[in-house]
Amino acid sequence: MIDAGKPGTVGMAGIRDHWRHWTSSRRRQASLASSLLDGFPGVAMLLDADGVILSVNPGFERYSGHPAHTMLGRRVTCLDVDPLHGDISRALACCLARRSPWRGVLRCRRADGQESHQQGVFQPLETRPGETLRLLVTLHDITDLHQGALHDHARLESLQGTLDRLPGVVFQLRQSARGDLDFRYLSAGLQALAGLSSRDGMESAEALLARVHDDDRQRLSTSLAQSAVSLAPWTLDFRLVFGDDVRWIEGRATPRRQHDGDTLWDGVLLDITARKGEEQRTQKLVSTDMLTGVLNRRAFFDYGEAVRALAARHGRAVPLAMLDIDHFKRLNDTHGHAAGDLALQTFATTCRECLRPYDLFARIGGEEFAVMLVDTSPEEAWGVLERLRAAVEAIELDVQGEILDVTVSLGLAVMPPQGSLELALSQADGALYRAKHEGRNRLVPAPGYPHPEEHIR
Repeated sequence: MIDAGKPGTVGMAGIRDHWRHWTSSRRRQASLASSLLDGFPGVAMLLDADGVILSVNPGFERYSGHPAHTMLGRRVTCLDVDPLHGDISRALACCLARRSPWRGVLRCRRADGQESHQQGVFQPLETRPGETLRLLVTLHDITDLHQGALHDHARLESLQGTLDRLPGVVFQLRQSARGDLDFRYLSAGLQALAGLSSRDGMESAEALLARVHDDDRQRLSTSLAQSAVSLAPWTLDFRLVFGDDVRWIEGRATPRRQHDGDTLWDGVLLDITARKGEEQRTQKLVSTDMLTGVLNRRAFFDYGEAVRALAARHGRAVPLAMLDIDHFKRLNDTHGHAAGDLALQTFATTCRECLRPYDLFARIGGEEFAVMLVDTSPEEAWGVLERLRAAVEAIELDVQGEILDVTVSLGLAVMPPQGSLELALSQADGALYRAKHEGRNRLVPAPGYPHPEEHIR
C-alpha cells in the first residue's frame, strides 16, 4: 500500500529548507553589504536618475562634513564647488547618457567651505524592466595626494626650468642591445647649441647626429662603442655643423647598463668653441716662429714624428731637406737686422708658396730651415725643391732703394719607413754642408739619394 502523504511531506520540507537557505544567504549578503558600507573610507550614496540622494553610508558625515539627514532628498550636485556647472554635474550627465560607469577626480566643497579633491565613481545599478534607474556613487578624498602631486609637479617644472637655463644641453642617450641610438631626453639648450629643437632631437637621434662634422663622426661612434663595452665615462670633443656655423662641443656622460641590455648615458654637451679658439691661438703661438710665421723647431719635430709614424705604417719613405740662406750673416752685418728680418720673412713666404699646405716647413734656428714633403716620392721631391730654389733665387729684396739678391743652399735626404727623423735630418745637414762648399745656391743630395737630372711634380 502506498503512503500518499509522504511525497508531499518531503516536498514541503525541501521547500522550507530552500527558503531558510535563501533567507540566510540574503541576510549574510545584507550583513556583508552593510559591513562594507560601514567600513568604506569615504562617501557612498545611492541616487535616483535625477541625481537625488536616496541614502548614504554611515561614514558620510565624517568624510564629507555634511550631516547625513540634511543631504537626503537633495541633488548630489550640492556637494560640488560649482553646483550648476561643476565636475559632479558633468560626471552625472555622462554616466546617465552612456549608462556606463564614470571614474575621475572631482572638485568638491565640504560643509565648512574647504575645497577637496575626490576620486569619484558613478556606477549605474542593474534594474529589471520597469524599475527606475539607480546610481551608486562613491567618493574617496585624495586632497593630500593631489596637493602632493601639485607640489611634485611644481618642483619638476622648477627643475626643468633650471635645466633649460643651463649653458649647454643635458641629455640622456640610449643604445639598444641591437646598437640603435635614441635620445630619451634633451634639454631646451639644444636650440641654441645646434639650431635644433629638443622634440626633433628626441624624435630622431639622427637629426642631431647628422650635424656632427664628417671628420668627427667616426670618432664619436668609436668612443661611444668603447664606453658601452667598458662602462667607462664618455668624453669627447667634436664639431657640430649647421649652415655656415661650426661649433666645438665637449661631451661628457656616465654610462649604465639596463637589465634588458640597453645602455644609458646621462650627460651634458657644452659649447667650447671659444675655448678651442683660445687653445688654437695658444698652440699657434707655441708652435710658430714669431718672425716668419712658419713652424718652429719644436713643432717641426712634434709634427714630423706624426708624419714618420704614419709613413712607417704604410711602408713609405719621406723626403726631407735642410735649407740655409746664403751669406745671411754678411747681409745682416752690412744692412742691419731689419734687412735680415725682411730677408727671413720674404724667404719663408716664398718657400711656403712653393709647398703644399700639408708639407712641413719650419725655421730650425737663425737662417736655417727644414722641409718635410708629405706623400711625396724621393724622385718627385727633387723637382719640388729645385723649383723652390729657383723661386728663392728670383727674389729681389728692396732695402732702402738697394736691390739685394737672396739664394739658398739645400741638402736633401730621405727617411726610410722605419728610419729616424734625427738621423735623416743629420744626413740632410751633411748634404747642406756640401752644398755650401760646392758654391752655394744649389741642391745637394745625401749619399744614396736618387739624383735625377729633372723631375716634374
